[in-house]
Amino acid sequence: MATVKVQPLFDNVLIKPLQQEEKLPSGIVLPDSAKEKPQVGLVMAVGTGAQCNTDDSGKGGKGDDCCGGCCGSKGAMVVKVGQKVMYKKWGGNEVKVNGEEWMIVEQKDILAIVE
Repeated sequence: MATVKVQPLFDNVLIKPLQQEEKLPSGIVLPDSAKEKPQVGLVMAVGTGAQCNTDDSGKGGKGDDCCGGCCGSKGAMVVKVGQKVMYKKWGGNEVKVNGEEWMIVEQKDILAIVE
């Protein structure tokens, strides 16, 4: 099977969720169907930044999501490839990359960088 290279667009981030084995205090290991969705993952690729939609008058932007620059500028990406991040539980979209379930998440849905 060929490897697929995925490059997120705009302010999207490709995340490989980190699976954690969940074991109850009694020693019983939970099956995958009973586990919570992972909220921590590894950044595999980042987009180029959010496109600002404001015109020269400053109207027509995306509000708080706007980068604050003039028309056509891009907002900076905070996260970098290789960082471990914590993201919103129900944020993003599941995608299959090279047979694995990964997530594409908007940068605003990333809550923290885990060190």
